[in-house]
Amino acid sequence: MIAAKTIDNELLIPEVGKLISEGHTVRMTVRGRSMRPFIEDGRDKVILAKPDNIKVGDVVLARTVEKSYVIHRLTEMDETTGQCILRGDGNLDLEHCHKQDIMAKVTDILRKSHEHRYSLDGFTWRAYSFVWTRLRPMRRYLLAVYRRMPFLQK
Repeated sequence: MIAAKTIDNELLIPEVGKLISEGHTVRMTVRGRSMRPFIEDGRDKVILAKPDNIKVGDVVLARTVEKSYVIHRLTEMDETTGQCILRGDGNLDLEHCHKQDIMAKVTDILRKSHEHRYSLDGFTWRAYSFVWTRLRPMRRYLLAVYRRMPFLQK
């Protein structure tokens, strides 16, 4: 059995970015609840790759202007200025970054200890995304219900 080790994002993410810029893909366990309900803290893993051909709707790893690292959905991108707006699926707030600060694109999600693998280009994830992004006014209430149902989070 492989022992798990937690490493601070300020140390880990620059190394992940370096590997990705060299053409590698990286599998990483997600920390944080900002992408609920589709990506769960400590349970799910993401596959990260070079951020080629990023577009609105993609889930990316970026360093925000507030100097934190996030894996969030790209909601707006101004091609002229390079300004980007990100939002976690479980967040109401927005984050900002520059296009050059997008370090990776999430290509796959491994949910529930590899029981379910979702390609972010696949029909299932696109359907989830289509519905969820249009439910923004109701998300607060849907997430409140979700948090009160722990059997859904396992």
